[in-house]
Amino acid sequence: MINPKTPVPADVPPIWAPSIIGAQTPKTARVRDYWLGGSHNSAADRRLAEQFTLCAPQLPYLVRTHRDFLRRAVTRLVHDGVRQFVDLGSGIPAAGNVHEVAQRLAPECRVVYTDIDPVVVTESRELLAGDTRTAYLHADVRRPEHILDSPDLHGLLDLDEPVALLAIDVLHHVPDSAGPAELLTTYADALGPACQVALSHTCPDEQLLDAIALYSDIYHQPLPECAFRSAAEVGDLLVAFEVSEPGLVPIPLWLPDPDTEPDQNPEYFSGCAAVARRR
Repeated sequence: MINPKTPVPADVPPIWAPSIIGAQTPKTARVRDYWLGGSHNSAADRRLAEQFTLCAPQLPYLVRTHRDFLRRAVTRLVHDGVRQFVDLGSGIPAAGNVHEVAQRLAPECRVVYTDIDPVVVTESRELLAGDTRTAYLHADVRRPEHILDSPDLHGLLDLDEPVALLAIDVLHHVPDSAGPAELLTTYADALGPACQVALSHTCPDEQLLDAIALYSDIYHQPLPECAFRSAAEVGDLLVAFEVSEPGLVPIPLWLPDPDTEPDQNPEYFSGCAAVARRR
């Protein structure tokens, strides 16, 4: 089992040091942080972000739209009484992430973050140092036992109380061969009968697929294959769940903020979202 208590190496600088860990090697988690308006990114990350946006100008908008859904979903879940969260494939826990949103509404909220990248995990643990209401696990979402059996998870969360599982813009990294629907039910069953799942997923988009091919042609760096699923296919991932109102909808249409201007063409957005309960 991956040990979530692996100590941070002594030669790793603190998170507030001028040089970010591995700053010369860009990380997509830090690229996302840059697009979200965060400060935890390096010049190398920003150069990679510019390369991505040259090929796919819509990417920063897509990332911010998923993050806006996270904020709205966590807000709704906290209002529903949830005080515990497990966030799969979290990336850097900054720029409006789960613990910031949840603890602003209810300071007692507790969050377990996960990521597969050891550099991102090390940086994130430094960023969260001193926050006893959060934990960060080094684990692959496709190996639920590494998360569900973690002593850090069981030390922080009370599984007799409601837990929300967050799968925000992450399941496109899980191919059909890995059984994403089965993974969701495995997590939900282990996290208790009151578990709710908040999910957002990027859908197939001809412009986005063309942009991926363009990036590979220009920079000669093939990107990992992604399982962009249609709304119907995302619905199949939730077959064992009862989807709450307003249903599985384009992300901007999931309970939009009443005091903001709605997205003008949400039906054209290449992504969908839902919150659901285990049947």
